[in-house]
Amino acid sequence: MPDALTVRCMTRRRTILACAAAGLTVIALTAQPAAARPAPTASVKLLALNDFHGNLEPPSGSSGRAINENGETVEAGGAAYVAAHLKRLRDRHTLTVAQGDLIGATPLISAAYHDEPSVQFLGDIGVTASAVGNHEFDEGYRELLRIQHGGCHPEDGCSPEGKWRGAKFDYLSANVLKKRGHWKRPLLKPWTIRHVNGVRVGFIGVVTKTTPSIVTAEGIKGLEFQDEVEAANRAARELKRRNVRAMVLLVHEGDQVNAGQRPDACGVVPGAGSRIAEQADPEIDVVLSGHTHQQYVCSVEDPKGQPRLFSSGSSFGRVITEVNLKVNRRTGDIVRSSLRGDNHVVTRDVPPDPKTERFVQTWKDRVADIANRPIGTITADITRAPSPSGETALGDLIADAQLAAMRDLGAQVALMNPGGVRTDLTYAASGAEGDGVVTYGEAFAVQPFNNVMGVVSLTGAQLDALLEQQWTDAGEKILQPSANLNFTIDRASPAGDRVSAITVDGTPIDPAATYKVAANNFLLGGGDGFTVFTEGTDQVLGPIDLDAFVAYFQAQGTLAPPPLNRISGQ
Repeated sequence: MPDALTVRCMTRRRTILACAAAGLTVIALTAQPAAARPAPTASVKLLALNDFHGNLEPPSGSSGRAINENGETVEAGGAAYVAAHLKRLRDRHTLTVAQGDLIGATPLISAAYHDEPSVQFLGDIGVTASAVGNHEFDEGYRELLRIQHGGCHPEDGCSPEGKWRGAKFDYLSANVLKKRGHWKRPLLKPWTIRHVNGVRVGFIGVVTKTTPSIVTAEGIKGLEFQDEVEAANRAARELKRRNVRAMVLLVHEGDQVNAGQRPDACGVVPGAGSRIAEQADPEIDVVLSGHTHQQYVCSVEDPKGQPRLFSSGSSFGRVITEVNLKVNRRTGDIVRSSLRGDNHVVTRDVPPDPKTERFVQTWKDRVADIANRPIGTITADITRAPSPSGETALGDLIADAQLAAMRDLGAQVALMNPGGVRTDLTYAASGAEGDGVVTYGEAFAVQPFNNVMGVVSLTGAQLDALLEQQWTDAGEKILQPSANLNFTIDRASPAGDRVSAITVDGTPIDPAATYKVAANNFLLGGGDGFTVFTEGTDQVLGPIDLDAFVAYFQAQGTLAPPPLNRISGQ
């Protein structure tokens, strides 16, 4: 048994030589292997979704197809397949994120319950943070706050699941400020920090600054939508003050791609998304985008000339974006040369995730009685395919339905925004209802926004000016007219002088006369840049646009595609 001094010499290795020199007994220790030092970098994987729009069931038609890495068009999307592919792609150092429009403009299975099923699904598959999108504001910012924090719907109450507990992930909106007196503060968190593989990664979220022009004005009253770059840079500085150097920007804004571009190439047409990706603070290493429903993986230069990954993953759950990167453990920053991005098509040739299948079926069963109720019949497909002038059969039909619904409130003509028409009405049966039968669920898919109809008084001169607003710097948006409103367009003429020969009930308009124009409250609030609507007077409100559409079907019984003869020219 060694004495106390011997033990002390044994356990204090720095004094071993001194002990030996003093003639004390030194007990040899068995050499222990040195603890393995951590690698100088930490591997991190990001998996991202954007513009899911509540597509719990596999989307149909062109909305359910994507182009794979071989240039082939394949069936894609559906929550059970998203979950299956995420499981395949995920490893233990993975974070799952999103870029907005996860809800809003959703199929009835989600929208009937104010999108709680979709937010539940996204939380269940591990989404940890998401930028808000413009469609997150479809029911107003107060409803978005309820989705984030929980509680039952103020009008419809609790869903069949009971009291809503709130999203399991953080919605981020660095550029959306709520005005409170002389103060402004972010509506939701501007950024969040996640720990993975021993390092910290900061996520910043911004939404397109054009949101006020593409959502209903009343729903965002009191909010300010700032420039995306300005807000992202402010958030980056805040993260840096907290010693977070690995940063990812989740932005609900993006670019278009060149027609026919393969998905494995960049090929974007530089626009609003590229501006943000190129101008945002150099501390931001990755920019994951959305909004335009495009599929691309690009490299852009940040303000210091360094490469920065910039990507988008299509829409409706058809594509998952994968980003692999390494974080320097000493500096905490992302090693730019390590960035690798890829877009994976969510194919349906794999076994769907069983748990998610059961979840979707539960909500499908719950909404079935509503969705399967017939409302009328059609003689052929009624689609959004445009004529050379930009007129569509389905847009015309909706305008006719809106005029019929608002006649008692004085409406003389009606106009419908093309972006509010979300899918086609097809003659072939989608279920057991039979060919030509239109169900409530199919009508809802066409008009899912629950906009309120209204009528305003415009002079003939204002109506002319309104129609000239169909062309903006953001592109062309041809308003769809009711059958008794006709006009001619000439795209070759200068902007502001492209519309002529405007008639109402066959009579040329009088610039000084007053006309009662029906439209949904999105347009009446100046949506899509149609600001002349806000100059209208004597506004009166009517039914929900979907209710007007359903009532028109029920009154008519059977409808045929209207001829495309309301807008002439090209």
